[in-house]
Amino acid sequence: MSSGIPNSTRRLSVAAGCLLLSLLMGPTIQAQIETGRIQGMVRDQSGAVIPGAKVTSTNEGTGLSLTMTTGPTGYYVFPGILIGSYKIEVGAKGFSKYVQSGVTLHVQENAVVDATFVPGAVTQRVEVTAAAPVLQTQDASLGQTVTSQVVNDLPLNGRNWTELVQLGAGVTYAQINTIAFEANGHPLAQNDYRLNGINNNMEQWAGYQWAYVALPPPDAIAEFKVQTSNYSAEIGHSAGAVVNAIVKSGTNQVHGKAWEYVRNDKFDSANFFENASGLAKGPYRQNQFGATFGGPIYIPHLYNGKGRSFFFVDYQGLRVRQAATAIDTVPTSTMRNSGYTNLQDLVTYSSGTRTDNLGRTLPLGTMFDPATTRTLTARQTDPVREIVAPQCGFVRDPFYQGSLVGITNFVSPSIEPNLNLLPAGRLDPNAYSRFVVISVVLRR
Repeated sequence: MSSGIPNSTRRLSVAAGCLLLSLLMGPTIQAQIETGRIQGMVRDQSGAVIPGAKVTSTNEGTGLSLTMTTGPTGYYVFPGILIGSYKIEVGAKGFSKYVQSGVTLHVQENAVVDATFVPGAVTQRVEVTAAAPVLQTQDASLGQTVTSQVVNDLPLNGRNWTELVQLGAGVTYAQINTIAFEANGHPLAQNDYRLNGINNNMEQWAGYQWAYVALPPPDAIAEFKVQTSNYSAEIGHSAGAVVNAIVKSGTNQVHGKAWEYVRNDKFDSANFFENASGLAKGPYRQNQFGATFGGPIYIPHLYNGKGRSFFFVDYQGLRVRQAATAIDTVPTSTMRNSGYTNLQDLVTYSSGTRTDNLGRTLPLGTMFDPATTRTLTARQTDPVREIVAPQCGFVRDPFYQGSLVGITNFVSPSIEPNLNLLPAGRLDPNAYSRFVVISVVLRR
């Protein structure tokens, strides 16, 4: 009997399902610093350890479970398990079953769940609701865990959740960049960013920015931990703080959210200077939008991943439309009409002057000829311009139409028209025909 599904569609669905299953059945590679572990001891009421007890940990969000038995010392451990809420069940012959739910495991945390058995039938249960430990005593690292609730509830200008790192003890914003931070007096270049256990550092010095490469939206962050000292052995990248962030994963329930944050000049008042000058408000439009979505992997008639495999995706977009003044990078009509040989519009006498190593006074915006670079000897006469050099160093001559011999002051009405005039033969026609000008300009 025909199912009503075309053969080509059925073959395509089967091929896609087989490819997906082959990916899901591949070997699991766990990062060492994105997980935690649950450990504990199993004893009876007298304090004697119970070896061979069966211990099961179940992730309450995904339903995935692991089982092991206690060793001769009554000790058990579940290493390298993902963060989340867990239920621990312990059973042994002749004792009531011990169940503790709501065990919250954070990133790089060693959660301790000790079980104490009471005599009874195996059908009886002793249920305990987990409470957060007052003090973490399993390792010596110092830090703070910031949960998704904190990330979502606290205000974030620009939705940059790394600013919440400053909630940690010993952490403050960097003096040269309020987005970056410094910990325990270490410079911001000594911070270490990790995302799902992977190196997320921008491994280059880029001015004031030494930070992360990828920045997921706050809605995609499950939690992150800030460690400021006494790191565990697998962390050895930097001397400052370690920011270890974990992205959310799917669960057995389908969850998602969408958002848009809007800033618009229609909602804002004019600033002081606009009011004082009688100017209209400048246009400003900012839209920050996105969505997250996660759940079990499900392919109709082929695969049901509930309790086995999951997905989670996120997206965030940013659109900013703002008027900006860009005068310094726009060539004037004099520059264009002269084929970029007349750059006198760069000279700004009103902005001030400076003195070079020959003691010559020049206005800001003066262009220098790199072909005239030479060294000077203090209190010796420069043989090129016949001026006694007051100090040692290097000097270049400005582009000037006329003789430069003996001139010490270029801030003069008679000299001004001759500055910044470049010889036409010094420019490549292919360069200025494409609107490209490469120059060295004297700045304050």
